Amino acid sequence: MKRPFAKPPATYEQQIDLLKQRGMIVDDDISAKFYLQHLNYYRLGAYWLPFEANHSTHLFKPNTNFNDILNLYIFDRELRLLVLDAIERIEVSVRGQWAYQLAHKHGAHGHLDASLFDPKHYQNNLKTLSEEVNRSDEIFIKHYLSTYNEPLPPVWVVCEVMSLGQLSRWYNSLKPKATRRAIADVYGIDEYVLQSWLHHLSLVRNICAHHSRLWNREFTITPNLPKSKPIHLTKEFIAGSRKLYNTLVILLHCLDTIAGQHHWRTKFNELIAKHNITVADMDFPPDWMKRRIWQELV
Repeated sequence: MKRPFAKPPATYEQQIDLLKQRGMIVDDDISAKFYLQHLNYYRLGAYWLPFEANHSTHLFKPNTNFNDILNLYIFDRELRLLVLDAIERIEVSVRGQWAYQLAHKHGAHGHLDASLFDPKHYQNNLKTLSEEVNRSDEIFIKHYLSTYNEPLPPVWVVCEVMSLGQLSRWYNSLKPKATRRAIADVYGIDEYVLQSWLHHLSLVRNICAHHSRLWNREFTITPNLPKSKPIHLTKEFIAGSRKLYNTLVILLHCLDTIAGQHHWRTKFNELIAKHNITVADMDFPPDWMKRRIWQELV
């Protein structure tokens, strides 16, 4: 039977006392109060959970320090920003490819041809895209709407106001296999794999954009792993993993394809070293640093 929630709110001082009672070392109460004021006790709780010896009693393992929790929190925030940086570049690239291939194979307004898309999703996708276009304050959108009589601008224009989630849904509903393959071939993968990756990355992007925990999260939507191409990539993933490692492999493969001599690997490795992070919490294999995907391009 459910019962009413009866816990009273605790002051920052009471929160610090509770952490100490449970075995956490707090070296500086003033500093701890500052971070509790601006980060929220409940939010930080997700980061000290791995430090608990017993979750039912919330007692901490010996030598657990508040600074260790704060370090992990700061790492996760910087990790989200780094992941967002990679996803942004991938999103822009795939949007451009979606527009290019659709336009060249089906015309400038191919997105207005309902026969090209799954009828179960087409009207909803079109409605959402139309709403994005109509509320856009981009000058190029306003110019088109005031000059031409089609209900929406050409595909290479509307792609610029698409979210990654919308792009994922449009690609998912695209029926011509040749067009789907033409887009996926740019990234050296099968079209069903790209469809899965876009769906997964839209989830990861939203987690990052909403400042949610990323570092040891188990994803509800996991990406399909390539079975045959590119052959070197099939060995890089961790089968069955629901954590971040496979996502990072996807990001690296895509960045290697679209960004040339990028420095994302170096930045990630520096971030791990800076915060002394145990990468096993993200399902990294023991030999990850020796794997091809983590070697800098030369």
